[in-house]
Amino acid sequence: MEKVYQNLSKISVQDKVEKKGRFDYLSWAWAWHYLQSNYPNSTRRVYENPDGIPYFTDGKFANVKVGITINGVEHVDYLPVTDNLNRSIPITKMTSFDVNNAIQRSTAKAIAMHGLGLSLWIGEDTARLDDDKKSSKKMSGTFALQIGDGNWEKVLKFIVANKKQGLPWIIEKLSTKYKVTKVIEKQIAKIVKS
Repeated sequence: MEKVYQNLSKISVQDKVEKKGRFDYLSWAWAWHYLQSNYPNSTRRVYENPDGIPYFTDGKFANVKVGITINGVEHVDYLPVTDNLNRSIPITKMTSFDVNNAIQRSTAKAIAMHGLGLSLWIGEDTARLDDDKKSSKKMSGTFALQIGDGNWEKVLKFIVANKKQGLPWIIEKLSTKYKVTKVIEKQIAKIVKS
């Protein structure tokens, strides 16, 4: 049987690499070009949910799922639908363009699992962990509170239940667990006044 991984991992893609933020990326189009040039019978499958939509959601955020098959072996990549800073986009703000971008990035990653350009993703997951450690140290053990994130719903319930305590009391209580920015404080003030 042909050694697909060994063959694809020998192809240098360095001259096709693009920089986005602090990460290096291989365009899906270049990845597909190299794949088809070497394995023209390879295929891509964009998985759809039961309603025929090309993403899967938990009701808050979405992921895409793409499979690349070469010589009968499929590698599947799951990727969240993210913005240009690699932050998950809430489902209510997501566009079809965002989904398409995620599908194309997931295509490149699924191809990389077969060997082409895989080195570009080495360290990407640990870089994010390092950033999380650095930011948590800067915030003295609190979590950054952001409108629309997973904690925001809990915070909204807390604010509504404790409106009578007043804004200073609510901010003080929230500040024991969260980093409350001026933007967040203004939003909380609006809720308390309503």
